[in-house]
Amino acid sequence: MTNEQVKSRLIEKFGEALTDFEESYGMLSFHAPKEMNLKVLQFLYDDEALEFRFLTDITGVHYPAQPGAELAVVYHLQNLRTRTRLRFKVFTSVADPKVFTATRLYESANWMERETYDFFGIDFVGHPNLIRILNVDEMDYFPMRKEFPLEDQTRIDKDDEMFGR
Repeated sequence: MTNEQVKSRLIEKFGEALTDFEESYGMLSFHAPKEMNLKVLQFLYDDEALEFRFLTDITGVHYPAQPGAELAVVYHLQNLRTRTRLRFKVFTSVADPKVFTATRLYESANWMERETYDFFGIDFVGHPNLIRILNVDEMDYFPMRKEFPLEDQTRIDKDDEMFGR
């Protein structure tokens, strides 16, 4: 199965709703509206020609320069029979970081969604046990968001000239 065949099946089913198709390093990528993540996942799983039945990874990405779509949930799927892989993203805002859970379709999504929640604060609606798994419960922030300066701005023991600034 080629990426072009996968793309044509997706466009045939969802039309203009799916956007930003690209192929990088041999892997097809596209964007879907966040309200459609489960419909796209279910179609990729059920379709006889596609059979993307292995969820390789779910992660998040923070794009602070995209107002209203600052957070992305990235799904990596694979067809084990044809070894075809694909990636798709759904975007949500920091103000309302809700995306439907994929745990009913892929049981492996349970821990991946918990990790994504733990580090990016994306709320997976319908998740059976969405709690922190790697960070302490008392944390009131999400460490993988790009909301904090990389250096301590109050330090006085460094000379910026030594760092080429």
